[in-house]
Amino acid sequence: MPIKIAIIEDIKEIALDLQELFNEQEDMICQQVYYNAEDAVNFLTKFPADIVLSDIGLPRADGISAIIKIRQAQPKTQFCMFTVFEDNTKIFQSIKAGAKGYILKNSSPEKILSSIRELAKGGSPMNPEIARKIIDVFSEQSILAKPNDKLPLTPREMEILGQLSKGLLYKEIAQKLNITTGTVKQHIHKIYDKLQVNNKTEAINKYLNR
Repeated sequence: MPIKIAIIEDIKEIALDLQELFNEQEDMICQQVYYNAEDAVNFLTKFPADIVLSDIGLPRADGISAIIKIRQAQPKTQFCMFTVFEDNTKIFQSIKAGAKGYILKNSSPEKILSSIRELAKGGSPMNPEIARKIIDVFSEQSILAKPNDKLPLTPREMEILGQLSKGLLYKEIAQKLNITTGTVKQHIHKIYDKLQVNNKTEAINKYLNR
């Protein structure tokens, strides 16, 4: 089955060029082109595509708000931003809204096609400069993040949760703290119970006040 693609782009020439590019490929088909977010939301919530390639700067509602509304109705649809915006705010708003890819409008046709295929296979295509911005911002957040010292945890539990927030595996935490992996797991279960969370991500978010 070819990848079913929809385009949200207010510049008609760009939108039609993209449509032609996709329809020239044996593994892609594009029959849905929208020039504003409102029309895209109206139709894509009822007639979903596999992948939506969307601009951010649209005439009224932007591409980010369109993603949020479409995802609510069609959670299996994947989204890739196609834009001139490189600022951190737009990038993170897009990712938070559910975009799995972020490519710039000056990308080559080959890059656009490879990005669509990568997204369809479960990847997260991004221009190198966008990926670098994301890494830089996450690094800054990690440096600035301060643990929540008001959590109802013992010093040892706080220590283990701190190591977990750095991305260490249970085995690595055990080696670092000179305890067994089983002991680490016991502490993790107690941490989850005390913080009333169900997984590592929720526990780390509480630890970092997020």
